[in-house]
Amino acid sequence: MTHARSLHGILLAGGTGSRLYPITAGTNKHLLPVYDKPMIYYSLSTLMLAGIRDVVLITNPGDVDRFERLLGDGSHLGLRITYRTQAQARGIAEAFVLASDIVEGYPVALALGDNLLYGSGFTGLLQSAVLRLTLSGGAVIFGAKVENPREYGVAQVDAEGRVTGLEEKPAEPKSPWAVPGLYFYDARVVDLARALSPSARGELEITDLNRRYLESGELHLMRFPRGMTWLDTGSPDQLAEAADFVRTLERRTGLMVGCVEEIAWRQKFISDDTLMVAAERWGKTPYAHYLRALPHDPAL
Repeated sequence: MTHARSLHGILLAGGTGSRLYPITAGTNKHLLPVYDKPMIYYSLSTLMLAGIRDVVLITNPGDVDRFERLLGDGSHLGLRITYRTQAQARGIAEAFVLASDIVEGYPVALALGDNLLYGSGFTGLLQSAVLRLTLSGGAVIFGAKVENPREYGVAQVDAEGRVTGLEEKPAEPKSPWAVPGLYFYDARVVDLARALSPSARGELEITDLNRRYLESGELHLMRFPRGMTWLDTGSPDQLAEAADFVRTLERRTGLMVGCVEEIAWRQKFISDDTLMVAAERWGKTPYAHYLRALPHDPAL
């Protein structure tokens, strides 16, 4: 049986960010700010909320040192972060091959670094995904109801949540359920990824990997409930929209979105003392003040 504590995470933060040129000409897009935090914090926080403490971050060869300056080895968050590189765009599913020396033999969650997911029931949804993986194996993907499914990968599902079909940017979608960049797989995923053949564009496609689980009747979809938000941050408009979303939420509620130190503390990955050390790193900023207040303010 798969145990939740053994679940590993892969954070995919490579690519050229060409849709954001010239902003990304000199930096990795996943290090761009989304209001008050680097973009990568939001997807890392998703893995942490799923209870994951072993993370492989995959990025471009020239960007590893930038992520290391920001995240180090993850120990200040109670994590173990290791780094691997993807020299060329060979597909999302190649991530499992690149990280195989760390994740092989374990169930794995993969998160795309430019997706922001938020909602009051999100942690419970992640816990349900981990539980399903623990009890049943297979794979779990998510479905977000969208108005324009032609722009996304789309899943068709039956009443039990089993996926019956997958389409990539269909001209005439058979379902409104788009698939965000978050995927949970059992321990077979590395072998299945290795067995994939490159697509016409020369990449190992995540949709082809999902189809392997679909063909064996083991691909399950969990629908995002009403109130869940999924934002892609890959274009200038989307980046601005995500920043506005986070700013509005934080100013209205006084709570932070995607604050990795807070999540580490609430998940009991780190102690109060370690949280205070983390706060010192950020000086006298509002972000640091927020961290220092956490153990002392019951409202937080």
